[in-house]
Amino acid sequence: MEFDYVIAGAGVAGCILANRLSADSGLRVLLIEAGGKDSSPLITAPGGMLPMMMAGQNQWSYVSAPQRHLDDRVLFLPRGKVLGGGSSINGMVYDRGFHSDYDQWAQAGCEGWSFADVLPYFRKLESWHTQGDPLHGTDGPIAVTRASQDHPFAQAFVAAGQQAGHPYCADLNGAAREGFGPTDLTTRQGRRVSASSAYLRPALDRPNLKVIANAHITRVTMRGTHATGLEFRSEGNLHTAFARKEVVISTGAINTPQLLMLSGIGPAAHLAEHGIGVIADLPGVGQGLQDHLAGHVKYRSTKPLSMLRYLNPLRGAVAMAQYLALRKGPLADPGMSVAAFVKSDPALDEADIKMLLVMALFSNNGRTLTPQHGFYAHINVARPQARGSVTLASADPMAPPVIDQNYNGTPRDRRVMREGLRIARKVFQQAAFDDFRGEEIAPGPDVQSDEQLDAYVRRSAEADYHSTSTARMGTDAMAVVDPQLRVRGVAGLRVVDASVMPHLPGGNTAIPVAMIAEKAADMILGRPALRA
Repeated sequence: MEFDYVIAGAGVAGCILANRLSADSGLRVLLIEAGGKDSSPLITAPGGMLPMMMAGQNQWSYVSAPQRHLDDRVLFLPRGKVLGGGSSINGMVYDRGFHSDYDQWAQAGCEGWSFADVLPYFRKLESWHTQGDPLHGTDGPIAVTRASQDHPFAQAFVAAGQQAGHPYCADLNGAAREGFGPTDLTTRQGRRVSASSAYLRPALDRPNLKVIANAHITRVTMRGTHATGLEFRSEGNLHTAFARKEVVISTGAINTPQLLMLSGIGPAAHLAEHGIGVIADLPGVGQGLQDHLAGHVKYRSTKPLSMLRYLNPLRGAVAMAQYLALRKGPLADPGMSVAAFVKSDPALDEADIKMLLVMALFSNNGRTLTPQHGFYAHINVARPQARGSVTLASADPMAPPVIDQNYNGTPRDRRVMREGLRIARKVFQQAAFDDFRGEEIAPGPDVQSDEQLDAYVRRSAEADYHSTSTARMGTDAMAVVDPQLRVRGVAGLRVVDASVMPHLPGGNTAIPVAMIAEKAADMILGRPALRA
């Protein structure tokens, strides 16, 4: 059980690191994952995402602390617990975030993380669906497919956005990130492309790579202030894997700070509360948590065109046959084909609201399908100001941590969400939706004032599973890792996952994490950074 590199977590970052590090046949690499194999057909079929979510499969079924700005509600927070992590259960939306996200990282002291610095790694990881675009790569492991624009709701959404005065955006991951347009998906020929299928599986035959699944990591082992390996529980027994070069933690923005604190790395006073000896007093561990909150504007459809129609046994059987024979049809599509980035105030330099059209009526964080046809806008404040925390509930490594996002926690976040609701309403009132628009189900036509909209958000908004920034990189006193992703004050230990992000990017997080992992692999191996 001695390796050159021991990696905690086989999510997006862990799978990529396992591939890139083990490509050197002279290095021995171990990857440890709490979840099991990603062999379920619900993972492979893009349309299997919703049944998987409803069944609670392949997830850490976490919940938030009571959210004081959301009527003290406890929100559902599923995290991927399977090879591939979140990329095996997510909505497959390919989203890089804003170029300015990374420029702001660099301006905050993270040298080497500007958009110009990270663009070569975005290009490296992707196989874009068209050729000849300098912003995109064409031969990377992650296939990117343009979502189908055939559905009448999708066509109406893009047209209505333009009727409401917003531009059309042909590439929401391109040079200009404003307007209504098609989404890009991490799919290939009707199959999900996860970090496991794209990176890990092609490397599994390498004799220098070992993968241990269904193993719960309990702590980083230490010799003084030097990380020496990982302790983990598997099949009822406790084991230790030793790292000759480095331990890399890639367990995500929830589990990474928990693992660091269980290992004696974190705020000294908080560790003392749980009887944990302090190896490194890092007050930023677990602090700065950010996540997207989702608000909704929902309408009933006057025509039976939503995803609800596939619950009909005959239609469902036809869809299954179509998928098995041709890899086409509703099971080949996650149903997220159009999105928009808009400004809450025309005077802003760039959009601050993201909207995604959902072509069915869901509630309870996607776990309940309302038995009537409809559609809705899923609305995020793209870059929220509010920050929360991840703290220990106990010193028991099997106990979930306390997750407090502080959702909706600033006046600015509340104002931008209100404007997002109003903009979505205006879009749905355009002529393009005249053939489909029934009554407004939520917030409801009587909910109009700022106070009423705020109350609606407090009682109905849901988590969006984009947690970041709990072990953020930087050079200030609250930074946990340096710009090389090395844990401050601890030798032989890096963090490579969403927790290192200085702030939440203005979009989904899986692809930014993939970029971080690609860049981190070069750092770990001592290679020069790629240049644009």
